[in-house]
Amino acid sequence: MSSKIRSSLPFDPATVDLEVLLKRLSLANARRNYHSLLERAETEGWSCREFLGVLATEEVAQRQQTRIQRAVHQARFPFLKTIDDFDFTLQSSLRLQLLGNYLSPELVSEGRNLILLGKSGRGKTHLAVAIAYRAIQNGYNASFVTAATLIEELSQASSDRKLREALVPYLQPHVLVIDEVGYLSYGPDAANVLFHVVNERHRRGRPMLFTTNKSPLTAWGDVLHDHDLAEAIVDRVLEKGRLILVDGPSYRTRHLELDKPQAGRKDDARISGKHRP
Repeated sequence: MSSKIRSSLPFDPATVDLEVLLKRLSLANARRNYHSLLERAETEGWSCREFLGVLATEEVAQRQQTRIQRAVHQARFPFLKTIDDFDFTLQSSLRLQLLGNYLSPELVSEGRNLILLGKSGRGKTHLAVAIAYRAIQNGYNASFVTAATLIEELSQASSDRKLREALVPYLQPHVLVIDEVGYLSYGPDAANVLFHVVNERHRRGRPMLFTTNKSPLTAWGDVLHDHDLAEAIVDRVLEKGRLILVDGPSYRTRHLELDKPQAGRKDDARISGKHRP
């Protein structure tokens, strides 16, 4: 710094307490690392601009990572999986290209919904979590809940005349994952409380990701105890959404090859030494 510029400053830069200033600016990562960065800058001959560029870039990266970690914790995922972890080679009806719009910011900006349909163990929850996690990486937040938990909680709140307050946690997140629709039995007002969530999120244009093993989707009317409301739920979800079949062998038992046709063995054709009819 030239002596002319130094003399025009209302303080002496050499005596400034950087620790205090960086703390007041809430630059935690810069406060932790500026000593080592200064050493690198001196060793490698960085310009002032290069030093500030590295300092600011690392601060932004650290804040982004902290935000993602906080959002993942708040989402309450049962596990954390990414789309790169999913084995598409096991799927006969699903390709990564089909999920393109669901892995981009357009998932939230366009309010896209998705129903993943398939038997147990086909990776539906993995895909739903991976899509929600990508939304978090894109700057949004998400929440995960099983259909049974959501319905039980909202049914109780409805009985206590507190449904409006209980709906808030399901309406605020940018992305809501509702897992395992139809896996368990629900109370008589299941369709009613689920409709409140779906209708309000549909009105706000906020995306929903469902996983289900009930095929066809008209079977939702049986498990939710109201065919008309179930039809209204599916209608709203698919207005800006897609139904994707997740086929192929079960992830959990694929090592047993239970889904492969089994060739008859010689011993299987005999019962007590006699040929089967």
